Parts: sequence; structure tokens; C-alpha cells
Amino acid sequence: MVAATIRTIFAQPTADAVRTQLDTVADMLGRQFPEARAMLLEAKEDLTAFADFPHQHWKKIQSTNPLERLNREIKRRTDVVQVIPNPPAVLRLATAVLAELHDEWIAFPRRYLSNESMDALHPEDTIAPPATSDS
Repeated sequence: MVAATIRTIFAQPTADAVRTQLDTVADMLGRQFPEARAMLLEAKEDLTAFADFPHQHWKKIQSTNPLERLNREIKRRTDVVQVIPNPPAVLRLATAVLAELHDEWIAFPRRYLSNESMDALHPEDTIAPPATSDS
């Protein structure tokens, strides 16, 4: 029941509704679980940070799936090596995995977040074509 109530925070259609729902849920839970209320209100900024992005990004940035997949890939590679002689060797291995994934992301045409939706974050930063002069 508590988890379902908390999930309602993330099901709201607007950023204002998300923040209002968090306050509502914190007050509801606070009657029976005052510690939960305090935790929710303390983490309000972090819990609702996704709402500052375009709505089409919400489902993707609410999840930690990409980060978990990256961690699993690093773990898989370290399991293959089995014996790592020192901390710099771990860093080299993790860096190699990150570089490989970066190259795949650049070469692969499908994007996790589209260019159009990323441009919507800061429309004033969009580069305008240079003006031509007829003189």
C-alpha cells in the first residue's frame, strides 16, 4: 500500500502536480509513519527533479536502468578477468568499457533521448544559420 501510494507521485501529468502529490502523499503517510513523511519531504527536490525536464523524458530519467546496465557490463568484464592486480587496473578496465559503450552510442542510430527533445531543453542555445549578405 505504501509503495503504491508513493508511485502516484510519478504518475502525475505536470511538474506542479508531481510536487503537490508528493506533499499530499507525505501528509497521508505522516499520520501513520512520521519518519516516512520526513524522508519524503527531505528528498523532495531529488525525487521531483525529473519533472523539470520535458515530459517525453520523464519515463526514461525516472529509471536507473541505463546505469544498472552499465554497472552489470563492468561487473561482467571484471568477472572475466577474475584477478585484478591493483586499483589502476580496475580503472583502466572500467574506462575501456565506458569508451566502448560511448563508441557504440555514437555509431548506433537509435537514441535513448532524441535530438529534438534534447534541443527542447534549451531552445535559446539552438544555433541559428548565419545571416547572408547580398552586397
